[in-house]
Amino acid sequence: MGGRFSAGRGYAVRYRLIPAVVVITFTVSSSPPVHAQWAVYDGANHVENVLIAARTLQQIDNQITSLANQAQMLVNQGRNLASLPLSTLSSLQSTISQTTALLAQAQNIAYSVQSVEQQYQQAYSSVSSGMSDSALFSQAQTRWQNSVGGFEDALKLQARVVGNIPSDSSAMTQLVSASQMSTGALQAAQAGNQLMALQSRQLSDIQAELAANGRATALQQARDAATEAESDAQYQHFSQHDAYVPGAVSMFGSNGN
Repeated sequence: MGGRFSAGRGYAVRYRLIPAVVVITFTVSSSPPVHAQWAVYDGANHVENVLIAARTLQQIDNQITSLANQAQMLVNQGRNLASLPLSTLSSLQSTISQTTALLAQAQNIAYSVQSVEQQYQQAYSSVSSGMSDSALFSQAQTRWQNSVGGFEDALKLQARVVGNIPSDSSAMTQLVSASQMSTGALQAAQAGNQLMALQSRQLSDIQAELAANGRATALQQARDAATEAESDAQYQHFSQHDAYVPGAVSMFGSNGN
């Protein structure tokens, strides 16, 4: 009895376990399948991305180079527009003013067409035999003073021109040095312009000296010509005197016997 019961009980237990196994099996079988996740490597896409990045970097590098070139161009333009710090204009103007003032101090006959015409007519071309000896002497004295004054004026102007040589040499050295050390085209051009201005001032000195020398020479030549006319007038005066007539002369109280 007991054995049958045990056997029957075991049979019953065995039948009760079957549904549970079926449920478990069904539950496992009804769940969705699980697959392994693997990363997929696309080589062509990777290469394309690398090329795009390289092209982007190249464009950025080109832009940086372009900006650097533009910056350098602006720097060069700034240098080309930089003004020369050296200026000799005031010195040149001062020298020209001194030379002009010296010319204005010309003695007796000034550098004026009206003055030359008036004084030349009075002292050089008006000599005639009808003038008195005192008038002839006065004009001769005036002509002599004009000649002496003309030579003195020429000598003073020559001294002024020679005195300008050291300052001109110093200015020329500074301008040449500034031109060679210029940072841009404007500075070089300004240095060249100042050198030309210096040469122009030197040419004006030569012109003034030639004028002074020519004036002195012309005054002397005019004096020589007037002296010839004066000599002729004096001869005319002498020739107009009565001729010498011999006569008796009493000496020692004698009566001529």
